[in-house]
Amino acid sequence: MAEENDEQTNAGQGRPPGVFDQAFLTGVSGVTEVLLIRHGQQVFDPQSVIGDQIDPPLSEQGRLQAKLLGEALSTKQIEAVFASPLKRARETAREIVRHHGLEIEFIDDLREVEIFRDVPPDKTAREFIGEELLETARQRMLRERNWDVYPYSEPGEEFKKRAVGAVEAVIAAKAGDRIVVVCHGGVINAYVGHIIGTRYDMFFRPAHASVSIVVSGEGRRVLRLLNDTHHLTTAEGDFASY
Repeated sequence: MAEENDEQTNAGQGRPPGVFDQAFLTGVSGVTEVLLIRHGQQVFDPQSVIGDQIDPPLSEQGRLQAKLLGEALSTKQIEAVFASPLKRARETAREIVRHHGLEIEFIDDLREVEIFRDVPPDKTAREFIGEELLETARQRMLRERNWDVYPYSEPGEEFKKRAVGAVEAVIAAKAGDRIVVVCHGGVINAYVGHIIGTRYDMFFRPAHASVSIVVSGEGRRVLRLLNDTHHLTTAEGDFASY
């Protein structure tokens, strides 16, 4: 065991990577670093019709969160920024690229899971589905944390396949780089959940404008940071939200 513990510090002392370095991709050259970022807080009215809930812009607080996020990442070298085409992700990504002289590359498959996508856009979920079925779905989500509890929605496996595929595609395109992916809570859960092997579709709740980091190399994917929001705390207050 002492030998294994010594290996943890190999990379920092200029020695060849040890077993823990290789397992967790620390001190290993050529890794890809992926910053998975949830968009800032959006304008949201749970009583509104489905059509108004699909693509809202950032709220006032969300714009501040995006600004603070952009400033926090301004000192990092970033090679590319990818984003969901939805307004809340676009506006958040814009605050990042403005510090780096980059163009946002939009990927449709990074959009959020489409809950109630088959409900008419001029109806509320309550009107179309009914209070009893809606409450049943909510109670099941509390227990199961699976997208398939919601009727008239995108199937969970279909969503996971496109979300994981989208992130894997940008990793393949930018191997060895540090890249930013601005997306949604469901997408982040899908990809990180795929890496750690959880059975839940939603195993944690990413904060608005939070940063999670995954690294890729040697055929492996490793979770390095989850749900960091320290950049949202300033001398004026704590601007984190969920």
